[in-house]
Amino acid sequence: MNRHTPIGTAMQRSVDEITQGRRLRRMRKADWSRRLVQENRLTVDDLIWPVFAIEGENRRESIAAMPGVERLSPDLLAREAERAARLGIPALAIFPNVDMSLRDETGSNILVADNLINRATRAIKDAVPEIGVITDVALDPFTSHGHDGILRDGIIVNDETVAQIAAAAVLQAEAGADVIAPSDMMDGRIGAIRDALDAAGHQDVAIMSYATKFASAFYGPYREAIGTGGLLKGDKKTYYIDPANTDEAVRETEQDLAEGADMIMVKPGLPYLDIVHRLKATFAVPTFAYQVSGEYAMIEAASANGWLDGERAMMESLLAFKRAGCDGILTYFAPRVAELLQR
Repeated sequence: MNRHTPIGTAMQRSVDEITQGRRLRRMRKADWSRRLVQENRLTVDDLIWPVFAIEGENRRESIAAMPGVERLSPDLLAREAERAARLGIPALAIFPNVDMSLRDETGSNILVADNLINRATRAIKDAVPEIGVITDVALDPFTSHGHDGILRDGIIVNDETVAQIAAAAVLQAEAGADVIAPSDMMDGRIGAIRDALDAAGHQDVAIMSYATKFASAFYGPYREAIGTGGLLKGDKKTYYIDPANTDEAVRETEQDLAEGADMIMVKPGLPYLDIVHRLKATFAVPTFAYQVSGEYAMIEAASANGWLDGERAMMESLLAFKRAGCDGILTYFAPRVAELLQR
């Protein structure tokens, strides 16, 4: 630049020299061009809707920590399944709030063929046979202590728990479950469930493993939803993964796939997108994440207080799962998102 060159011109030339004519903003200037180059998209096919079951008929209960989410009796869940089908949502995941009188130290009610989760499954499949139903065989909704396994002398016993959840998986398959999704994090459970399902003639029932379920603070509202919030004795750190560990998550996933898992899940979701990305890149199998109750509650609370645009935050958070490599997301926002996508 000489003393006769205008400062603005010199600055512009400097920017041009640095970018060498490349202007990445060109493709951001209009809606049509932004849509044309969008790398990741969220569709209704990416959504799994977690729902909560309670006993009775024509019953619904609000969940204080999860605004907009309700516990529903099996007949009302069937109506919601019809709504989900109209919206194009591929599958529902059912979680029961079992009556306290039916809970005990071993979670024995999970072995009752006509228990709440199995009746809810039958009601949904009778109403909408074509919709997918995903069920969990963890014992926490069924135990009096709120743990995911059988408690003996202060210890969650692994092998006895695995035998029980494998038997429960067969009952859930017989009730119509299309996918068994064990969230208990017991060692060897995937192989035991696969063997039990195959022996009972349910070779076509898939397994979605909660391969990496972390000992997270984000589960609180869910525990209210299934009625275990005040029951838990101790914590679940002896069987859930330490939030600090990533290599351990890879080892857990590798073991579950070797035992016969068809799909893998990361839980929670947004705080663990690095795990989603690593697992998808490492194993290249169908990979899901659970946008858990605490994530949902935070967005809802901030939106209710006017601190952020709830609808935009909802959509942005789900797109982040796709960007990380998810094939699908379990989210309580599913029906709301499906309605937006339809519009």
